[in-house]
Amino acid sequence: AMAAGDLAGSFQEEVTCPICLEYFTDPVIIECGHNFCRACLSQCWGESEPNFSCPRSPVNWPSVRLTEHLTALVQLQVSVPPDLGSLGRRRSPATSQRRPARVTRLQWCEAFVVREAHRAWGAAQRSSCEKLQEALGPLREQLEDALALRTEEEEKTTTWQVGIWVKRETIAGEFNKLHTLLKEEEQLLLQRLVEEERETLQRLQENVSKLSQQSSSLQQLIAEIEGKCQQPVAELLKDVKSTLSRSENMKLQEPEDVCTDLQRGYKICLDLREALNRFAVDVTLDPDTANRYLVLSEDRKRVRHGDTRQDLPDNPERFEKYPIVLGTEGFAGGRRYWEVEVGDKTAWDLGVCRESVSRKGKVTYSPKKGYWVMFLRDGGYKPSPSTPLPVSARPSRVGVFLDYEAGEVSFYNVTDRSHLFTFTGTFSGTLRPFFCPCSNAGGTNAAPLTISPVPAQAGGDPCP
Repeated sequence: AMAAGDLAGSFQEEVTCPICLEYFTDPVIIECGHNFCRACLSQCWGESEPNFSCPRSPVNWPSVRLTEHLTALVQLQVSVPPDLGSLGRRRSPATSQRRPARVTRLQWCEAFVVREAHRAWGAAQRSSCEKLQEALGPLREQLEDALALRTEEEEKTTTWQVGIWVKRETIAGEFNKLHTLLKEEEQLLLQRLVEEERETLQRLQENVSKLSQQSSSLQQLIAEIEGKCQQPVAELLKDVKSTLSRSENMKLQEPEDVCTDLQRGYKICLDLREALNRFAVDVTLDPDTANRYLVLSEDRKRVRHGDTRQDLPDNPERFEKYPIVLGTEGFAGGRRYWEVEVGDKTAWDLGVCRESVSRKGKVTYSPKKGYWVMFLRDGGYKPSPSTPLPVSARPSRVGVFLDYEAGEVSFYNVTDRSHLFTFTGTFSGTLRPFFCPCSNAGGTNAAPLTISPVPAQAGGDPCP
């Protein structure tokens, strides 16, 4: 529907003469359909005009007739009260006066041209404004989208930079750890070499000393016998038996066989896992802490979910709600390393926890709650609490390294010898190895968690 202002404007335009720009007085219409005041049209044509043409078009239209309906419309417009000004404007006494009689046709035409120019300019202005207003809508929408995209990219940039910082810190931390372990390995190997050098050198020097003493005794006996051989017969026979007896008893003692090959292993370890194996410990499972649904092997190296609740004592150490079991060994210092076979299990939890954690209530994986645990769920490997970790190869064996003094618990993918994640903080009290095989999930997760045996070369210096 047309707005009231637009309707009033259109109505006012219909009752306005395009020559005098006032409401029609004695309006007439010519054959082309245009309306004018009779006096305005007469003055515009003039008395000597041979060809009567419409002031608004170049065609000759000699026929002129009154328009009674337009006269009625003019009277209606003029009668509108002032308080209804939205329907038009009243003619003031000044504007209600007719133009002076002496107005040339040129002046009337000039006024008409100005009127038409203003009308065209106004129409063009309104059209341009409408188009500009229409163009503003899509532009504002694009601006809103651009601002939203900029915010999204800024957030993405911030997240990416945080990820870069975390990765940089992880790389630096792991290499620093490796450098420390390698430095310790170097010192250990050099110390072993010094000890073996000292022990072997002492034995060799003892052999040399004994041989020197035997050589001296032999030289003295030889010199004595040679001297007696130069004596007269009477002197020679006096002590001949004693000399011969000592000669017979003089036996060369062979030196102790000292192997000069290096006896201890001096393999230079440039592999992190081999360096970690120096801190390997023999971890076993504590049956007193095992949930009633868990089944432990006789050697206490394997644990699986049994699906059936066992009739076991409800001792304070036992986990009641979740399928969890702890390691027997407790660590209150030093560095410890162990590996766990996870195989193709679809869910598992591994790590360490404080010995003082509650065994009967809800378990929340968080360092603040005393749990430093990494777990597998729905194909994602997550440290608690965090987002899934990028894993290059699915680990079938996971290494756990506890550095108590450094406040670190690190997890390693033994399968491809890569670092997975490291918790950092501070520890207090005793920590225990943590194991959770999770439910069988209809047989898809029935495989056990198996603690790997300690390598033969492990245990060089587990508690520095």
